[in-house]
Amino acid sequence: MPATAQSHQPRRRRRTSRLLVAAATVVTAGALAAAALPASASTGADARDHGGHGKGHGRYQDVQLLSFNDLHGNLEPPAGSSGRVTEVQPDGTMKTIDAGGIEYLATHLREAREGNRYSITAAGGDMVGASPLLSGLFHDEPTIEALNKLDLDVTSVGNHEFDEGARELARLQNGGCHPTEGCYTDKEFEGADFPYLAANVLDEKTGKPLLKPYWVWKQRGVKVGFIGVTLEGTPNIVSAEGVKGLQFKDEVETINKYAKELQRQGVKSIVALIHEGGFPASSSYNYDCDSPGAGDGISGPIVDIAKNITPQVDALVTGHTHNAYVCTIPDPAGNPRMVTSASSFGRLYTDTTLTYDRATGDIARTSVKSANHVVTRDVPKAPDMTRLIDRWSTLAAPIGNRPIGYVSADIDRNGTESPLGDLIADAQFAYGKTQDPETDLALMNPGGIRAPLTYAASGAEGDGVVTYAEGFTVQPFANTVNLRDYTGAQLIQVLKEQVSGPNEASPKILQISSGLTYTLDLTKSGADRVVTDSIRLNGAPIDPTATYRVASNSFLAGGGDGFTTLGEGTNELVGADDLAAFEQYLTANSSPTAPIAPPAADRITVVQ
Repeated sequence: MPATAQSHQPRRRRRTSRLLVAAATVVTAGALAAAALPASASTGADARDHGGHGKGHGRYQDVQLLSFNDLHGNLEPPAGSSGRVTEVQPDGTMKTIDAGGIEYLATHLREAREGNRYSITAAGGDMVGASPLLSGLFHDEPTIEALNKLDLDVTSVGNHEFDEGARELARLQNGGCHPTEGCYTDKEFEGADFPYLAANVLDEKTGKPLLKPYWVWKQRGVKVGFIGVTLEGTPNIVSAEGVKGLQFKDEVETINKYAKELQRQGVKSIVALIHEGGFPASSSYNYDCDSPGAGDGISGPIVDIAKNITPQVDALVTGHTHNAYVCTIPDPAGNPRMVTSASSFGRLYTDTTLTYDRATGDIARTSVKSANHVVTRDVPKAPDMTRLIDRWSTLAAPIGNRPIGYVSADIDRNGTESPLGDLIADAQFAYGKTQDPETDLALMNPGGIRAPLTYAASGAEGDGVVTYAEGFTVQPFANTVNLRDYTGAQLIQVLKEQVSGPNEASPKILQISSGLTYTLDLTKSGADRVVTDSIRLNGAPIDPTATYRVASNSFLAGGGDGFTTLGEGTNELVGADDLAAFEQYLTANSSPTAPIAPPAADRITVVQ
């Protein structure tokens, strides 16, 4: 009988959180090639449970790897476009499917595991951080609890695991009540049952990994190792306080180092969990990434990483870019290797099969098969997850259900300049003016906008009502709104940094407040894409020698996202948190009879 949420029995497991370490499992898959395995190959359902070193088993054993990435604490089904995926149909048309929600993810994973004795569930980082209020309000304890119930076996850290610093990450791993807010319930937080891996994150004082670099899974003579890394550029996209005292090393060098160490220990089957990703040629989750030829269907940082990781690693589970792909990219020996990512927010999971050769201890890579699957909402909800959500929702309700504003339609965050980006920049500009009437403009980083504002009610508040919980989901980082002075020349340089330096390959277009306008010419390259002569503030050209008072969040003001010039501002005034500024603006500028309409998003003229 297929597994259902009702029939699922949790697997017995040993707590590993206090070990922070070592050895993991698993399995991966993809459609690499068509080499046939000997008839003795056995599936998880057929394998005989004799234990030992393969005695009583066939030579080949299929191992199932279920993986996902970038959950970001989305326990409830994500709203708007964040809760949908695109599926390409056989006739080439596109279909949109509602997806995500931990109640549905649990059911899908439990059903996928049914009949697979050799199965492991792994993740590619950013399980927490930038989370909706239901999890973020409680410093993501609800998400860790949910992942424990989900039987997650191992995950890499991602950049968002460092949002609150190494000490808070250690608390999520090991347990204990929050150091300032205490315990949220009558029970002490137990921490994660699964290990976080951080092979390339070093303590500056000791030079040693912050957490254990790898984890090895062993079952009935089968051994598979996992190495976990986050992107080397994590310090550029996390607040300075969050990465204080830490060093982030090169992903390839780190993985190759620990692959050798695992090999010396006799672990020849290895999977890398990498919180870095790529950009597929299509936004459809089931796009055939290899259709033009191996690796041609994907670009971005993961391509070079994959091409340089030692052939000793058999598969790569990736993340960070929130994209969906199942691709083969050649390893340094020229052999195809599976690279996967399951989008974000729990909307997809990847089911990969690695065929383990008991004679060699290695993966028969030509047999690897992998596919992404939608976490549809047409399956039964997992009752244990529903109870978890209900329990934490009860605690969050007095704060989260409070109305803070009204909108007349969906206000989206998509596009080079988005309606929601303009709205948030206007809110920070207005807040800045209350702190200092000399404030001239506001800038907002697009990555800090985590979800759209939707018109449809998410609960009992009614259509068009924006609740505090919805505002929290949009801006969950608790940054402050800071005011700093910049010369006109510095302001022009900030705009050019959107498309140059570390942002040249993947531009980060700042969202701008009303009154600032300019042209972005994408037919040009580098900094020239920002047309200097077009930059205007309230219709007047920017004076390179004049001083401008700029509002931005503390992450940007600290030079985050590659905007080093923003870190050079002077005469700083630190204000309230950005969500408070957003709330004040919505409350002051909307009502049930006069809701806010989506801004036109016409401040940046884009030439393509």
